[in-house]
Amino acid sequence: MAQNFAHGNYSHTQRKARNGGGGRTPRDRARRTLSQNFLADRHAVDLVVKAAAPDGLVLEPGAGEGVLTLALAEAGARVVGYEIDPLLAGRLAARTRSDPRIDVVRGDFTAARAPREPFAVVGNIPYSITSKIVDWCLRAPALTSATLLTQREYARKRSGDYGRWSLVTVESWPWFHWRLGDTVGRESFRPVPSVDSAILRVQRRPEPLVASRRSYQELVELGFGGVGGSVRASLKTRYQGVDAALKAAGVARDTVVAHVHPDQWIILWEGLCR
Repeated sequence: MAQNFAHGNYSHTQRKARNGGGGRTPRDRARRTLSQNFLADRHAVDLVVKAAAPDGLVLEPGAGEGVLTLALAEAGARVVGYEIDPLLAGRLAARTRSDPRIDVVRGDFTAARAPREPFAVVGNIPYSITSKIVDWCLRAPALTSATLLTQREYARKRSGDYGRWSLVTVESWPWFHWRLGDTVGRESFRPVPSVDSAILRVQRRPEPLVASRRSYQELVELGFGGVGGSVRASLKTRYQGVDAALKAAGVARDTVVAHVHPDQWIILWEGLCR
C-alpha cells in the first residue's frame, strides 16, 4: 500500500467529500490516497526557499510536479527529489532530465538511506506522517537542517508557540533548535485543505548543549513520565538534589512537565547528571 505522503510540495489532509466519491477519476482517487494538494502560490514557495536558505545537497520529500524542486535548484541547491507517485515521478524526471542540479527518485523518502555528506531536507510534507519524516530527519547524522511546511498546529506545538513543550522537542533540544516560521494559508493549495500550514525550521546546533545523550534523554523521559503530575514528582523518584536543581533552573516546584522550557532542562541536567 502506498505511503500517504506523495507530495512534499502538495500534501495535506482534505475534508471528506460528501458525495461518496461519485464521478471521481482514478487520478482524483490517487490524489486522495496520497494526500496530494498542490501548492499554487509562488509567494508561499518563496517563503519556504527563503527559510531554508538552500546550499549544497537538499533532499525533498515528495517532489510532486517539481514547483519547489525547481525553486530550490534555482536558489543554488543540488536537489534529490523523492516522489512515490509513479506518474508524477516520471513526469518530473522527464522534465528535469537535462538539469544536472536535480535528481528524481521514485520511492518512499522515509525508506531512503541518509547521505553521509552534509545535507538539508526541505519540503511540504503530509499531515499523516509528519512525525515519521521528522523522526527520520532527527536520526540522520549528517543532517544540517530541515525546513518543513507542516500543519500549523503541529509546527506551533513543536516550537513551543503554545507555551508548552513536547517530548520530541525537549529530547532533541541539545542537538537541534526548533523555530516557527511563516504561516502559509490553506488558500495557497489546490485543492484547498481544511487547515492552514506553517514553516517549521529544525536546525542542528554547531555543538551539543550536553555531553551525554543517554543521561540527558533518560532525565527527560523520566520527567515526561507523568508520575505525580509535576516534573518535581517525576524526577524525585530517581535523582537526588531535585529541589536545588529546580531552583537553579527557575522552575517552580509544582510546574507540570510541558511548561518546562528546553533551556531549563539543560540546567536540570547539569545539576542532576553531571
